[in-house]
Amino acid sequence: MRLSGEQAVEIASSLLRLPKPLVHTHAQLADILDPESEDSEHGRRLDEGVATFFQAPHSYTREDVVEIAAHGSPVVLEALVRAAIARGARLARPGEFTERAFLSGRIDLTQAEAVRDLIEAQTLYQAKIASEQMEGALSRRIQPIKQALVHLIAELEAGIDFAEDDIDPMPSAIIASRIAAITEPLQALAASFAYGRVVRDGLSLSIVGRPNAGKSSLFNRLVQRERAIVTATPGTTRDLVTERVSMGGIPLDLIDTAGLRTAQDEAESIGIQKSREALADADVVLLVLDATADALTQEEIALLDQIQARRAIVVLNKMDLPLGQFDSEALRMLDGRLKPIETSALTGEGIPALRAGILTLMRGEGKESESGLMTNLRQQQTVSEALQALQNGEAAMAADVPHEMLLLDLYSALRSLDALTGATTADDILNLIFSTFCIGK
Repeated sequence: MRLSGEQAVEIASSLLRLPKPLVHTHAQLADILDPESEDSEHGRRLDEGVATFFQAPHSYTREDVVEIAAHGSPVVLEALVRAAIARGARLARPGEFTERAFLSGRIDLTQAEAVRDLIEAQTLYQAKIASEQMEGALSRRIQPIKQALVHLIAELEAGIDFAEDDIDPMPSAIIASRIAAITEPLQALAASFAYGRVVRDGLSLSIVGRPNAGKSSLFNRLVQRERAIVTATPGTTRDLVTERVSMGGIPLDLIDTAGLRTAQDEAESIGIQKSREALADADVVLLVLDATADALTQEEIALLDQIQARRAIVVLNKMDLPLGQFDSEALRMLDGRLKPIETSALTGEGIPALRAGILTLMRGEGKESESGLMTNLRQQQTVSEALQALQNGEAAMAADVPHEMLLLDLYSALRSLDALTGATTADDILNLIFSTFCIGK
């Protein structure tokens, strides 16, 4: 149980029998008293725990914070909470501890969002990215951009307010170069969202192809266990089989689909319809071709044409068996980007290359070592608004409008950057962000 606020020490001390007064950053064994005990000195012990004190302003919330760790019994913890409330405390709202840390200036809004990302992380890589954000990686990337913008605004303001003091207005060419110098790193930051979103939310990959091409066997290889049923009979998979795995630290939802062909019965027809929906919705498509076949089906030719403009991988499976002769005209549709990866789901041949190909598509143009990624839509929209304001400023300058009008656009860009780190944010944004937290985080 965590207590934060002016009465944290007083309330915690009334719940415990302490061998000595609480000391900043020191943890000590303490008896947790029966809440019905009136005398803290001679009261009945309910449990033995550890009490840790963080004195303001050297705590997460910059308030006095006391943490009491019991043995984990829900009954004891509930008794502790009820006793604290009876002594003047109240339940924290979802995300309130992090909200207080933000409002006290200990962290900015991007760091507060990173706390939520760390709590929700499903892979170690996601946790590492969130930890970097919590340490201010994104804020540090934004700060020099914001400073350059503030300096430009200050110089333009000086040229307007002190024109009578022989301060010459800034030439248009210099203004243009200064705005360009601000825009360039901001555009790079905006581009990081594509990879940051993938890291935070993951992707879905749909495995499609003709019946009995080895889709389920490849699915099992990627999942690394016998998750989907595999038989020699075509059409075994009737429904979607989904499994979430981690690939390169990025969550990936693998979807095994029914073979695409003319349905033999109603159940298979429904499965094929679901396969087409999964194909349409997937972030990445894995088209499995049977290397033992003598020709591509019309369905496969249509799929090859359909996935040309998408993030897709083509696999030639069953390379351990005697090979058939594909329609060379249809295979010419596979340009360099879709060059088939040769695999054998039975022997494992080509599976490492397939994993590497999937990971390359997942990362896209993102740089794995790049820090300060934008990871959510609010951040992306805010940077887009700043870029649009700068673009409006460039257009205003090209039209020779007065500097007073140009400043309106620059101030608009500044407000967007302020909102990104929380300097000037609205209450509804705060409520939206912190309402998704768990209580006590």
